[in-house]
Parts: sequence; structure tokens; C-alpha cells
Amino acid sequence: MTQLREVTDDRPDWPTYFLGIAQAVAARGDCLRSRVGAVLVGQDNRIKSTGFNGSYPGGPSCLAGECPRCVSDQPSGSGYEDCVETHAEANALLYASWEDCQGATLYVTRKPCKDCSKLIRAASIEEVTWIED
Repeated sequence: MTQLREVTDDRPDWPTYFLGIAQAVAARGDCLRSRVGAVLVGQDNRIKSTGFNGSYPGGPSCLAGECPRCVSDQPSGSGYEDCVETHAEANALLYASWEDCQGATLYVTRKPCKDCSKLIRAASIEEVTWIED
């Protein structure tokens, strides 16, 4: 026997839904300064890939104090050449296929940096949505 439930329209819209998932993905981030999450979503509103900021598998851990940039007094927005982390956007793209990227939307917990913006354009991502600072 099936019990009928009252129909309500309290579901989040797609951007809110995917940004919430990006926030959950960010919790896996391995950075002392900022944890960032990204979700790549196809035109069919299906998740194609996720990524968070972190080092390569088995690499140095920022949270363990192994990132020269984060343990220094570098001001925010500088010193990235000393960082051991790969950005969330880049990780999401690395784990997606070329076909997954075509016309997709990338949801990110913060505005992509200049370098990630170049990668996003090169991957043919159609739209990027982030949480306002």
C-alpha cells in the first residue's frame, strides 16, 4: 500500500541545491586558509564531477603544516607559487571527461581565481556560479 504525501514546493532550485553540495565537498579541503568545493553539472542537471582544494594523492598536507605558503605570513592573494594545493575547480575538471565539460555549469563556493578561470574557459564550461563573498 502506498501512502500519499501532501505535495509541497519547498525544494531548493538547482543553483541552491548544487551550491549546497559544493559546500559539503569543500569540507574535504586540505587548506589552513580556505576550504573550497566545486561541482561540475551537465546540461541534464546531473553531477559529472566534484573537486576540493588539496594536494595530489599522498602529497604534502596543508592541514599538517606541510604547505610553505600557509605556514608563512604571505598576505591573502599572494605567494601561490609556494602553495602545494590544487584548486577545487582544477580538481573537478581533472576528474571529468571532455564530454562532461561541454556546455556544463561549474558551481563553486568562491569566485574562481584568474588561473582557474582560464582552465574553465579552455574546458568549454558554459557557466560558473559561485557563492557571493
